[in-house]
Amino acid sequence: FRVEHPAGGYKKLFETVEELSSPVTAHVTGRIPTWLKGSLLRCGPGLFEVGAEPFYHLFDGQALLHKFDFKEGHVTYHRRFVRTDAYVRAMTEKRIVITEFGTYAYPDPCKNIFSRFFSYFKGVEVTDNALVNVYPIGEDYYACTETNFITRINPETLETIKQVDLCKYVSVNGATAHPHVENDGTVYNIGNCFGKNFSLAYNIIRIPPLQADKEDPINKSEVVVQFPCSDRFKPSYVHSFGLTPNYIVFVETPVKINLLKFLSSWSLWGANYMDCFESNETMGVWVHVAEKKKGRLLNIKYRTSAFNLFHHINTFEDNGFLIVDLCTWKGFEFVYNYLYLANLRANWDEVKRQAEKAPQPEARRYVLPLNVDKADTGKNLVTLPYTTATATLRSDETIWLEPEVIFSGPRHAFEFPQINYKKYGGKPYTYSYGLGLNHFVPDRLCKLNVKTRETWVWQEPDSYPSEPIFVSHPDALEEDDGVVLSIVISPGAGPKPAYLLILNAKDMSEVARAEVEMNIPVTFHGLFKRA
Repeated sequence: FRVEHPAGGYKKLFETVEELSSPVTAHVTGRIPTWLKGSLLRCGPGLFEVGAEPFYHLFDGQALLHKFDFKEGHVTYHRRFVRTDAYVRAMTEKRIVITEFGTYAYPDPCKNIFSRFFSYFKGVEVTDNALVNVYPIGEDYYACTETNFITRINPETLETIKQVDLCKYVSVNGATAHPHVENDGTVYNIGNCFGKNFSLAYNIIRIPPLQADKEDPINKSEVVVQFPCSDRFKPSYVHSFGLTPNYIVFVETPVKINLLKFLSSWSLWGANYMDCFESNETMGVWVHVAEKKKGRLLNIKYRTSAFNLFHHINTFEDNGFLIVDLCTWKGFEFVYNYLYLANLRANWDEVKRQAEKAPQPEARRYVLPLNVDKADTGKNLVTLPYTTATATLRSDETIWLEPEVIFSGPRHAFEFPQINYKKYGGKPYTYSYGLGLNHFVPDRLCKLNVKTRETWVWQEPDSYPSEPIFVSHPDALEEDDGVVLSIVISPGAGPKPAYLLILNAKDMSEVARAEVEMNIPVTFHGLFKRA
């Protein structure tokens, strides 16, 4: 664990780069498996300032789409900025035009006081900066952030096709960047919405697979179930959710969005999205469950102590229980407060000092009993032999959850979790692959056996990997038959500043790497699209 980064090479993750006009050939060492055919598509920020105006937060830089293509053992690399409204208008006006997550866009200095006064009443222009993830809907691919705007892109050329406003199709104010995509192409997502009698709620939306009529499936989006909100006026921040063949799991955390702040005209007081978050210090965490097929809420109130949650690892059913595996950060203070670029670009000693104060990461397993009998008040309802997690029925009819810890290291996170999703998503599973964050600096790749807690690690000095993506061998017999793909930057070492790394998923040993002659900034999420 005790790896240090005094040279500060991680700062290169947050440096502006130029896009490419055409793909470049990567230099391969080792052997690319012959069966690996297709492309790795990933999103992240690539432009960290516009002229002299800086973006301030990790989630503000303009969206850059990356692609590593695998064909006959050869690898090419391509990248293009997504032509969002935010990007195009910034390029046109040579200033930040749309307010981003942690950066306020000042009003147009060229406008006079009257036109500025009237633009106050237009309300907020919501960003479409699609820097977080890319996912399929039907036969199309979309880059996304967490607002109501998603951006259709061409996965071959990386060209931007069009912006889509989800509000026009379904009742949500936004949607997460972590939809669940089932094997038949059905997409599930969650977003906050205005529910009954002016109170806030969360809608689960379902987008069906492409039908014979070839109509865009987004036109057929529908709400399948609505989860209530713990506070009428303050929805929780939601980043992902859990899905099994029969259930939907929504974890409602104490990180709240103050809608009054959000809706009051920002431009009057120079606010951005980060200014609208606050923590509820008393609620802890509420967990909600719904039946997926009937769209019916289970009337069971699960409660536990406070944490931040960004990523569900996996969720599955077993004998009347739901097993919910999560990457948590302990406490109610918002982790995003620590992800300002000034923090992330600081010298190593300062980076460590900041991380000491932040919520501490822990991968946890919670077990939710689905069958509850009042006669069991005061008892632990969990009867599964393989877990130490508990669920105690209390006299107020709530169920208090205590987790089993599946990974914990001081200021060392197992984050950006990935699994063999196609075969094991929503089902009992054994392995997860994660990005190891060392005081928020990504410096290793980790495989975790969630049953035994055994770990395997890939790590090299002054090397900064991205989220590991598992790609199954076409004739796989076992869950971990395949490879793990990650984009690594190694600014200090050797001639090549970045490479795509291919590891054997069995033991996290290197199979091959494909090096490029240019820096690649941080990427958050993505997918492997088979050829």
